[in-house]
Amino acid sequence: MTLSTATDEVLVLAAMAGALPMFHTEDLDNLRRGVHYRVLVPVEARNSRETARRLDMFASHGAEIRTVPSVPMTAMVVDGTLALLPGDRCGELTEFREPGVVRVVVELFERLWRPTGPPGSGSGPTQRELDLLTLLMNGYTDESAAARLGISERTVRRMVSELMHRLSARSRFQAGAKAADRGWLIELAG
Repeated sequence: MTLSTATDEVLVLAAMAGALPMFHTEDLDNLRRGVHYRVLVPVEARNSRETARRLDMFASHGAEIRTVPSVPMTAMVVDGTLALLPGDRCGELTEFREPGVVRVVVELFERLWRPTGPPGSGSGPTQRELDLLTLLMNGYTDESAAARLGISERTVRRMVSELMHRLSARSRFQAGAKAADRGWLIELAG
């Protein structure tokens, strides 16, 4: 596979949880060598324990992962010069090196990657984020919340940071207040 030749960045679009790459040894080797990974998955991918576990493992090795309402296709781009798109066989990715093809996939990725509105304008929290908010609301530390959720402490901090960004909050307290204002904590209190 051509992933082993990556030197700068790998972009991953996963149209559904089942389309998420398995993150093989070569991916982890790339991360150790400093190759930057950015991964886009649909929000519902975080609802599957197995998929969430794989995403958290990959993030713990340095990959940036974002969820968006939907991802229109499964694809990968290696170093901005190679696009891997679905082939004729189920689950197989075919290589495309034509600059126009690569550019279109990169542009699609970048449009989905950047926020579509001001911080905090997105949808409410995922179930995983609600689970984290519940633990934090009950006084769990990052370390104990991570243990309880079966994820790394780093992932907890990243999730809290993403929530704070979405809520345009400068502190955890302010994030809690803004989450309550939006009605995110109503279900948790009951």
